[in-house]
Amino acid sequence: MNLKKYCILAIDDDTDVLTAVRLLLKTEVKEIVTEKNPDNIPSLLTKQFDLVLLDMNFKSSINTGNEGIYWLKRIKEIKPDITVIMITAYGDIDLAVRSLKEGAADFVVKPWHNEKLMVTIEDALRKKSGKGKLEDSFANDSIIGKELIGESEPMQDIFYKTQKIAPTDANILILGENGTGKDLIAKAIHQKSLRANKPFVKVDVGALTETLFESELFGHKKGAFTDAKEDRLGRFESANEGTLFLDEIGNISLTQQAKLLSVLQNRQVTRLGTNISVPINIRLICATNLPLTELANENRFRKDLVYRINTVEITVPPLRRRGDDIILLAKHFAIIYAEKYLKPSIRFDDAALEKLLQYHYPGNVRELQYTIERAIIMSDGDLLQAKDLIFSPIETVPVNVAEDDDMKLSTIEKNTILHVIEKYNGNITKAAKELGLTRTALYRRLSKYEI
Repeated sequence: MNLKKYCILAIDDDTDVLTAVRLLLKTEVKEIVTEKNPDNIPSLLTKQFDLVLLDMNFKSSINTGNEGIYWLKRIKEIKPDITVIMITAYGDIDLAVRSLKEGAADFVVKPWHNEKLMVTIEDALRKKSGKGKLEDSFANDSIIGKELIGESEPMQDIFYKTQKIAPTDANILILGENGTGKDLIAKAIHQKSLRANKPFVKVDVGALTETLFESELFGHKKGAFTDAKEDRLGRFESANEGTLFLDEIGNISLTQQAKLLSVLQNRQVTRLGTNISVPINIRLICATNLPLTELANENRFRKDLVYRINTVEITVPPLRRRGDDIILLAKHFAIIYAEKYLKPSIRFDDAALEKLLQYHYPGNVRELQYTIERAIIMSDGDLLQAKDLIFSPIETVPVNVAEDDDMKLSTIEKNTILHVIEKYNGNITKAAKELGLTRTALYRRLSKYEI
């Protein structure tokens, strides 16, 4: 892309950064202007700029990123159509992702590779001019098309956030209920990272006993304990140069947490039965079904470990909050299992689709997947009806107070919808967003409850 017609403004209180940007861009763009003091932004914007490179932090004693968010908003107030790329450090990636929601086009992590910065600038300007899409967009990626499916707003936010953090080495904490697809997101991050060609090693640490925990993660030497009949490489060493995914991290004991924290701090492991430390270089991704508030409980989980594993967090929404994604997933699973079980192309009648949308899915995507698989196995034709969809009794939440109408699930849902609609004075768009539904799905519920 030819940048010769574009004027760029770079704002950072680090003169070394400004010098590097100026040297990189002076022969590539029409004009590059650098500024150390953000207070001069309003006067500088009286001149025509196509793009602004804006630092996230200007006060080293504060270093919260709020200065960058503040100046981003000011720039957008003065020049709503101007393209802004944020400059951030690894520790501020979560704030940088927040800046995207405030109107930033993208962000770069310093220290950056010049080629990466140039591509980011070109993509942002190309997107502004409408000449193509981001080359690295998840929207066109087979990972999304084949595994991580979703058009709902919560999932689009996850796709975009994943796209931005994947190329970094930031530690990621994935939160969400069981069955929501946390492991798929972990794999997607690895496959879009710079470590994609290196190992991806998954460990369900919540299932490991105290003894197995050390042996599995850190390895052991022959004779280290009774059943140690040969040397064994631990999962940390197996994942060296790649990604280590620790699933159900919230279920490990305080003792296990202390051992894990020590390895993460020192970036080295010591196999059981030896005093020799081995350096490790991994990208860490963790997942848990516990809410972050429970992880912050010192009686259950060490806060210093939470900070260590949680440079950026991703919260995966439960299926019941994903609206019409339920239909997308159901049709996706129908294609897969029709082919697997040599069935004809499967369709859903309207009643079946409505039944899928109205169910609350305590088992999330995993429950939907098994429901569709079972329905296709038992089907005699190419049309699935509502009676063919039998949800697992394993996942059914017993309602022991069914006689109390106020506690029925349908009543709770209706009252919740009424409350949110009242909160937004009848604004369906805002109400649907808070409820995690599409407008269409909300209208269906309004009709169902005769609201």
